[in-house]
Amino acid sequence: MDVSNATWALSERSVLQPMWDYLQENHESTLRSPLFPVVLSVSMYLVLVFFYTVLDLLAPTWPSIRRYQIHQDRTVTWSNIGSTLALTTYNHLLYIFPAAVAQWLWRPPVPLPREAPTLTAFLLGILGCTVVFDFQYYLWHLLHHRVAWLYRTFHALHHQYRQPFSLVTQYLSAWELFSVGFWTTMDPLLLQCHCLTAWAFMLFNIWVSTEDHCGYDFPWAMHRLVPFGLWAGAVRHDAHHQQPATNFAPFFAHWDWLGGTATMPAPVKTKMEKEKDEKEA
Repeated sequence: MDVSNATWALSERSVLQPMWDYLQENHESTLRSPLFPVVLSVSMYLVLVFFYTVLDLLAPTWPSIRRYQIHQDRTVTWSNIGSTLALTTYNHLLYIFPAAVAQWLWRPPVPLPREAPTLTAFLLGILGCTVVFDFQYYLWHLLHHRVAWLYRTFHALHHQYRQPFSLVTQYLSAWELFSVGFWTTMDPLLLQCHCLTAWAFMLFNIWVSTEDHCGYDFPWAMHRLVPFGLWAGAVRHDAHHQQPATNFAPFFAHWDWLGGTATMPAPVKTKMEKEKDEKEA
């Protein structure tokens, strides 16, 4: 039994070690830079919104894409893209990159551990950070909807779009962007995660946040992959933009169930169904 446990521990530890060794041998100076997490997160976000924006532009003429839209009569215009991208660029140039450069100048390069995390520690670290972040943002989000001044001053901007699309993910006030960025950075430190786990959590957070706002209900969406309705997902977050007093949690569904703020969105009718109803009326 002891031999089998030792073999499992050794094999589990060796899963991520070759990749970690390669990264340290070839990109150590990049990984140690305080700028690296910022560049990594921004790059991930741009890749995702580029993908979804291409889908948005093709959807009006491609039924194979439009069929997965939550609102099939929605059209994302170049004006929508320009206004959301402009605010995202403004926030990053005025707040994110100056803060990152200041940190780069003030903070010494980050020391890297020689050993990679075990696969179990890696996965549990991402899950733990996601659970903690979900609770933090649920409370922040609930408070900023219940207190009129907070909503009007900091969060109303995000709700200018009742039918969100991917670029609405970071269509945020500076305070909200700072809050999200602070928790994403601090939660892995709070849980004492390996830096590889912290970066993976950061990428996962950006992925699922963008998916929540993408406006599509794909078969591979997280809420379809996670069983028992535990993951809220894009459809429920879209319902939050339709009914702002509901579905405050960003990822999991349990806090809204416990808080009595959960709602299941009504089925959205397709263009064809709406035209049929109009003819019958």
